[in-house]
Amino acid sequence: MKWNIPNQLTVFRVLLIPVLAFVFYIPDYWGYILATLCFFIASITDWFDGYLARKWNETSEFGRFLDPVADKLLVITTLVLLVEDQRVPAFLAVVIIGREIMVSALREWLAQRATVVHVSQLAKWKTAFQMLAIGGLLWHIDVLGVNMHMLGLILLWIAAVLTMWSAFEYLKVAWKEISR
Repeated sequence: MKWNIPNQLTVFRVLLIPVLAFVFYIPDYWGYILATLCFFIASITDWFDGYLARKWNETSEFGRFLDPVADKLLVITTLVLLVEDQRVPAFLAVVIIGREIMVSALREWLAQRATVVHVSQLAKWKTAFQMLAIGGLLWHIDVLGVNMHMLGLILLWIAAVLTMWSAFEYLKVAWKEISR
């Protein structure tokens, strides 16, 4: 394993997840602020680790494995916390989490068949909406008269639609292998 800065950022993101879960339970204002800050830092490291790995030509097998796992752990953990706190309907979380599991399993199965499925632009949009939605739901405090909770829910519904659409796109790509 290469212990380069991109991989260190990915490991840091994984280690930040339990911290986020801990601060999520701090009551009210400070809990909202600290949980959002943890989520924001984790989300930024996701962008930076990929950017730096490509820029410095430091991609690695470990990074290719752990980066998507870290992303899924972050999103799934945070959605479960938000559902438990009744800030997110369980249905939306199930749609998003189910897609994440299905696509991960599908990608693994296709990789065993030497078929690589690259991340689509649609999946990148889905991730962007998810991250913005979760950030707003964690913040949970009005900003300049904007109800961040409502904005987060609207963005999460958009993310759920994009989630289903991107899952369908992955299934279309995989159908050739599935139908064999």
